[in-house]
Amino acid sequence: MNQSDIKKIVEDLIQTFLNAGKISLDLRKKGLTKEIKSDNTPVSNGDLEVNRILTEKILDLTPNIPIVSEETSENKSQNNLENFWLIDPIDGTYDYINDLEEFTINAGLIIRRKPVAGLIFAPAKNRMFYSYGDDLSFELINEKPIKLNHSKNFDKNEIKFVAYSNKIKPEINEIYKKLNVKKYIRMKSSLKFCVIAAGEYDGYVAEPRASEWDIAAGHAILKNSGGTVTDFDGKEILYGKKDFKNPSLILKSKNIQ
Repeated sequence: MNQSDIKKIVEDLIQTFLNAGKISLDLRKKGLTKEIKSDNTPVSNGDLEVNRILTEKILDLTPNIPIVSEETSENKSQNNLENFWLIDPIDGTYDYINDLEEFTINAGLIIRRKPVAGLIFAPAKNRMFYSYGDDLSFELINEKPIKLNHSKNFDKNEIKFVAYSNKIKPEINEIYKKLNVKKYIRMKSSLKFCVIAAGEYDGYVAEPRASEWDIAAGHAILKNSGGTVTDFDGKEILYGKKDFKNPSLILKSKNIQ
């Protein structure tokens, strides 16, 4: 699969993401049905409907590439995947079911265990991000693709990060000090990758938590905009690990490499 193939696949998915986002908001407006999964996290009929929409379209476009989704068991027992999709139909389900705005719809394409393409849509904010190769990360604004630009708001004296929690753990605070982070704001969904790629924030640090489908699409968007995604030791993040679990993470924009 070459870059022109990947470009076509991603561009063919954009309208599906926009449609899925509209449906997610329509379902929320009507009133969601909710239940608690075995891992004690919530899921709604909106999560499942978005998952169905994305999975059907991706299978149509790439029938020979396996899909691993947060909301299904299919392919999760495989330990040798190298080329596959990771889908998180609703990242930030708490925000989704509580009428908040940060939830996102996500799909990332993994080739040889590395993220090469990704799409993230934040329906309540009407922000659509996508990427399909090096220096090819975009936000769709007024139906036009605008290349993401790290440098537009960068101030080396006011480095600002996003954080998973308002309570910063000591290990993360030490990394903040090394990177001269002066400010941080809480942001829970994969939107964090996009706002870093867009130059609105400069980075993010997290201890091991969550799963590969939470980060794959954002990883591709940030990496292809010139940023980096590593673990605390500076090692590259690869995909298809046991149980699809994330290691520690440090996201950095191009400005602070």
